[in-house]
Amino acid sequence: MKPIEDFLQPTQKELFGMLRKMFKGKSICRKNSFVLVQGEAPIMLLAHLDTVHEKPVKHICKTADGNILMSPQGIGGDDRCGVYALVNVYEQADKKPWLLFTCDEEIGGRGAEAFCRLHQKGKLPKDLNTLKLLVEIDRRGSKDAVYYDCDNKDFEAYITGKGFQTEFGSFSDISYVAPELGVAAVNLSSGYYNAHTQHEFINRKQINAVIEKVVEIVAEAALPDFPKYEYVKRVHQPLVRRDYGYLDWGLLKNDAADDWGTVPPHLPVKYQQMYDELLDLYAPEELESFCEEYGNEIIEEIYRAEYGFMYGGGE
Repeated sequence: MKPIEDFLQPTQKELFGMLRKMFKGKSICRKNSFVLVQGEAPIMLLAHLDTVHEKPVKHICKTADGNILMSPQGIGGDDRCGVYALVNVYEQADKKPWLLFTCDEEIGGRGAEAFCRLHQKGKLPKDLNTLKLLVEIDRRGSKDAVYYDCDNKDFEAYITGKGFQTEFGSFSDISYVAPELGVAAVNLSSGYYNAHTQHEFINRKQINAVIEKVVEIVAEAALPDFPKYEYVKRVHQPLVRRDYGYLDWGLLKNDAADDWGTVPPHLPVKYQQMYDELLDLYAPEELESFCEEYGNEIIEEIYRAEYGFMYGGGE
């Protein structure tokens, strides 16, 4: 396997060039947007090249056993872990998956948007229409599976059967790519923690364990009787504005657990968007417990800790 350290220190531009060279003759590249590697198996894996950290990684610190990696510049596991995973899954797979490496996911998914625009214009390979599932590797932790607005229960059951647990998030590249291609998609854990902070760290064993599972998924997707999982759009409960200036988020169904959970019904408006973005890093149950213990103001404190600034430049 290629070591994860190889993917941590290059800038986004340098990493783009590295992948372009690595997959020369097998890829379609759009400068500052994406690298699409053509595959054989009807599955596409996704990861993004950018990180939120202003400075590139110069120093990598490791535990004595080499398992935990950190950096004073911010290690950038979100999402260099995913890039590392995609390259190594591709190397290990007998039948190669499609790969999509995107630029600028952290500032709105610009690379994914560019990919979708070209697909709409018919300027990408027609074989993309044969894909049966999408797997992004860009989530914190070790066992998370996030589906965003995709609500294909059969697909969720398949991913859960691989040992992953359904969680919630606000956005990633598959939020654009899955509906565009009409294929079900999931964002899996990639072994990093404390995303968007200088205290971010990577658990090498955990990302390698995810790689093993994804290699297995790729092999199964290549089988002739493997089903196509179509994109099914999730139906959300509408938000209702109350007279006292709060938003009632209503009930959000957790289909995997076949029960209902609630987002705090009286969260002040000024915290709602912060809360929504934090769902990409925390389960609703975690945020609810914080609010119960410390009050609604804790949402702002958590947001500051994770992103380093307040949403919308607020007071």
